Amino acid sequence: MKKLYSGDFLLIITIFTLTCIGIVMVFSASLYNSNAIYGDQYYIFRKQFIYTLIGWAAFIIVSRLDYKIYKKYALHLMGISIVLLILVFVPGIGHYANGAWRWIRIGPLQLQSSEVAKLSVIIFMASSLSVMKNQVRGFVTGFLPYMLLLVTVSGLIYIEPNLSTSLIVAAIIIGMLFIAGGNLFYIASLFGGVVSLAVYFIFFTNWRKDRLDAFLDPASNLTGTGWQSRQSILALGSGGIFGQGLGNGKQKMFFLPEPQNDFIFAHIGEELGLIGTLFILALFLLLIWRGLNIAMKAPDTFSSLLAFGLTLMIGIQVVINIAVVTQLIPVTGIPLPFISAGGSSIVFLMTGMGMLFNISRHIPPERR
Repeated sequence: MKKLYSGDFLLIITIFTLTCIGIVMVFSASLYNSNAIYGDQYYIFRKQFIYTLIGWAAFIIVSRLDYKIYKKYALHLMGISIVLLILVFVPGIGHYANGAWRWIRIGPLQLQSSEVAKLSVIIFMASSLSVMKNQVRGFVTGFLPYMLLLVTVSGLIYIEPNLSTSLIVAAIIIGMLFIAGGNLFYIASLFGGVVSLAVYFIFFTNWRKDRLDAFLDPASNLTGTGWQSRQSILALGSGGIFGQGLGNGKQKMFFLPEPQNDFIFAHIGEELGLIGTLFILALFLLLIWRGLNIAMKAPDTFSSLLAFGLTLMIGIQVVINIAVVTQLIPVTGIPLPFISAGGSSIVFLMTGMGMLFNISRHIPPERR
């Protein structure tokens, strides 16, 4: 049996710190909304706390499993995730909320199938690409199957509708194909096709076009599509350098819509100030650094690609979320990893991080 080591200490400390910050900030951000919607100011916090514990349980279990088992069942996991993406549209199984079919209801629980899909795509890509060798540069063997995978998974997520998550899945597939040494012309063509479709979907969908207009001219509709961005900037600005103090933020009082979710970074900026936001950014940079380090020193091609895919997923979501909050890109619904409220998000993120930590346990300490 291959010897296992203690694992990447900095990685686990960083993840633990981020999840703790997430619980505290969800508690602070959700008090008013939770009381108004559920009649219980602790409802959202309590739910997030439970899901975070479930996520840590998943982390511990996965970190003790041999990562090679995922390679064996990669195709099965991919098939299950596609079925789950289809089931969201089945009445009685799928749950429609906020204008989208994104959830599967299982008793009192809700599962966001796109979170399963992101993790399954990473495992499948790592498994498939790890055995391709020179075939990865071919059209039939190294491009066409992954283009079909992208169209299938991203397409199903898009029609929920969820353009932002479908683009994240596409970026993961393209990024992993690039790292594996795929043909640059094919990869560039695929990237260009995805960008072209995204532009088309934005300009020819009224509500997405309205968001773009609000981004280009924030003052044009401050009480409509420009409301979130405006309130987000106000929250960040009013926090100053040191913030107004934990629990003292005002934007969560029904000014910033659902501050515990996609705009929680703005809430952090208001209550913890520039210092707090920079600390969060430093933690994410540390996490990405450790993830890439694990990917580069992983014991085999599969684990290297798996570690890279997991790190890429985190990095993309962090960049998009913070860019939205700081009004660098139009508003889109991507949560901040480990910090935004969301049961499926935290559970599957922690599952992925358990895989990453497991890979680090196969790297001797002197090589880290």
